[in-house]
Amino acid sequence: MKNVLGTDLKSCNSKPVTGYFRDGFCRTDKSDHGRHVVASVMDKKFLNFSRDMGNDLSTPNPMYNFPGLKPGDKWCVCALRWKEAFDNNCAPKVVLEATHEKSLEYLKLDDLVTMSINEQIKE
Repeated sequence: MKNVLGTDLKSCNSKPVTGYFRDGFCRTDKSDHGRHVVASVMDKKFLNFSRDMGNDLSTPNPMYNFPGLKPGDKWCVCALRWKEAFDNNCAPKVVLEATHEKSLEYLKLDDLVTMSINEQIKE
């Protein structure tokens, strides 16, 4: 698996565990219609935006073992939701090393780089 930089995809987060497959990686396959491929660092602005768009990521949902996200948590965001947030000046920061190359089918690398943070990623 490769990231948007063309290097090996790094894990996004394990606490809370993220990714479409809940394995910590922002990877995808044909069953993932949302394309959960953008490794993002949650902030209040994006969490509010996502809630307002109908996807409340802040509220815990025990049925799905979902703890609810808070600012600072890392999460694999759907590519088109990230783009929508970017277009509305609400996009969260991105960890390029953990953002799957598939995101480039939906997003511009320049936009991702603009919103990137430098962060040490654990293997």
